[in-house]
Amino acid sequence: MRPVDLMVRLEWAAVAVVAIIFYKMTGVSWWLFALLILAPDLSMLGYLAGPRVGAFAYNALHILIAPLVLALAGVLFAAPTTTAVALIWIAHIAIDRALGYGLKLSTGFQDTHLGRIGRDGDRVSS
Repeated sequence: MRPVDLMVRLEWAAVAVVAIIFYKMTGVSWWLFALLILAPDLSMLGYLAGPRVGAFAYNALHILIAPLVLALAGVLFAAPTTTAVALIWIAHIAIDRALGYGLKLSTGFQDTHLGRIGRDGDRVSS
């Protein structure tokens, strides 16, 4: 792994830790965290309709725009559960990036903006 790749992974790991710390500060149950931490991965079901639809569905739930807007709404409207859901979502995305998983390209699930993943890829070993 190149040093720059390690730095990026550590940066995303730090984002995950901060999101989890902020989640704790919301006071919302850890059961909700356990229930929702893998929920964005349900978007992989889009691959049943093909790689283009799958990549779109996966990427829609693995970019920070929506959870950041949701977090802002939760803070502005003093809605701790909304904020907590946003923080779970942010933690999920950050953990994915820390593990080397990127946004998907329409050419296939293993092709990401960070490079190819899987056995024949250079990002994540199996």
